[in-house]
Amino acid sequence: MTTSALFSQYLQPITAPQIANATVFSSKILSPLCNSMSTCSFDKPMEGNNKNDNKNNKKSTPRYPRKRSYGTSRKSVLKKTFNQEQVIFTAPISDDPVVAIIGGGMSGLICALNLEKRGVRSTVFDTGIHGLGGRMGTRIIDPQPLMFDHAAQFFTVTDPLFAELVNKWLDRGLAREWKGTVGNLERGQFFPFPSSPPRYIGTNGMRPLADSILSQTNMVNVVRPCWISKVEPYNGLWHLNENGKPCGKFDAIVIAHNGKCANRLLGTSGLPLIGRQMKRLELSSVWALLAAFEDPLPIPGNVEGAFVKKSDSVSWIANNTKKLLNSENGPHCWSIFSTASFGKRNKVPQENIPTATAEKVKASMLEGVETALGLTAGSLQKPFYTRVQLWGAALPTNTPGVPCIFDPQGRAGICGDWLMGSSLEAAALSGISLANHIADYLQSGGTRQDEFAIGLHDEFQPLDGHDIGQFPGLDSKEQRNEAPAYQLST
Repeated sequence: MTTSALFSQYLQPITAPQIANATVFSSKILSPLCNSMSTCSFDKPMEGNNKNDNKNNKKSTPRYPRKRSYGTSRKSVLKKTFNQEQVIFTAPISDDPVVAIIGGGMSGLICALNLEKRGVRSTVFDTGIHGLGGRMGTRIIDPQPLMFDHAAQFFTVTDPLFAELVNKWLDRGLAREWKGTVGNLERGQFFPFPSSPPRYIGTNGMRPLADSILSQTNMVNVVRPCWISKVEPYNGLWHLNENGKPCGKFDAIVIAHNGKCANRLLGTSGLPLIGRQMKRLELSSVWALLAAFEDPLPIPGNVEGAFVKKSDSVSWIANNTKKLLNSENGPHCWSIFSTASFGKRNKVPQENIPTATAEKVKASMLEGVETALGLTAGSLQKPFYTRVQLWGAALPTNTPGVPCIFDPQGRAGICGDWLMGSSLEAAALSGISLANHIADYLQSGGTRQDEFAIGLHDEFQPLDGHDIGQFPGLDSKEQRNEAPAYQLST
């Protein structure tokens, strides 16, 4: 079955009658689950928008305090599992539900966009200081200016749903087909890829694509930079906070990020089924080196991007000056990415990279570029600007093979590229899938729990791809035959 066909299988809307104010009581015994972990703590609290806050609601303390319970008085029920309690909401779904989306990358933004299309309000919480987009990052260094795509490099399109979004980007001039030469580079020899399937890039980098997704919405609130450190069920709603500061109350939550903080967030959330699936995810680490040179690098032909083969330290190089500025003149800005194995060997806390490690990584990766270009040792010109960044939770190396995960008892879901692959297309389709699934669930009144559970028990399988991600239609001849590129309007 093709990727598009598998997504289509899950993206079919569920026909359900409108059932208002339904209450469900469950006594199902749940299976053994993951160990609990402590929640994240962060230094910069920021208060978001609250829903129906009761600031003066004070309760007296009973003489004999009882253990916290999510009983019928709070419209939710907890059932004991082996290691963590499962929250089971029984409160009726409100007439105007609001969904919290934690993570403002491609998947989270697309989820918010498609929830609005279904008439559902949402708030997106994101940690980004410079902007939304997650790995759709573009860095501009003044005063030259220097421009680098320092995460996602390009994307391909094989699915009509993703093509609809990309066509809008093309019509608005936000994206264009990347016609520069791309291929494999091995010790000075370049092997170009055919022009098909088409490859696409952001006209002014990847970040503007992310910024455009919510630009015309009116039912989506964005809070950033904000590090949601705890989610807690209470009185039939999810309460979010950042380091003890309340960030609002919501009818459902979406986890649209991954890695250690997502695991910690879920560890004491009352969502053991979702937490177990998230903990099964394995992620690679990849270093990005941004380097600007005064003169062009001696690379064969009109090459703008290359997958580097047989290198221990470098997996990809791209000329941003040609790719983004369509210029032959300097300065010449290159994005250089490490191999996953190099990232693993040199992994450090990405929030505080030691200077010695940064210098070591830079030197090793520049040596890798030198070798890839077939140059003699020490002959590569010295860049006048460099910056290294570690993507500590860069890309998935395994996947459950479902477009989204949803726990109807806890009214919580997960979306992200890792559920089906490691591409922008997979991220977008996952966000679409979860948005439609949540909208169908909310419309149903939440009465048919088993019907809406998805992805909670699927086993993970190894995930193939380049060290910088997957590119559907490009990865192999077999895949191109299985999922031909979708032709976009130009």
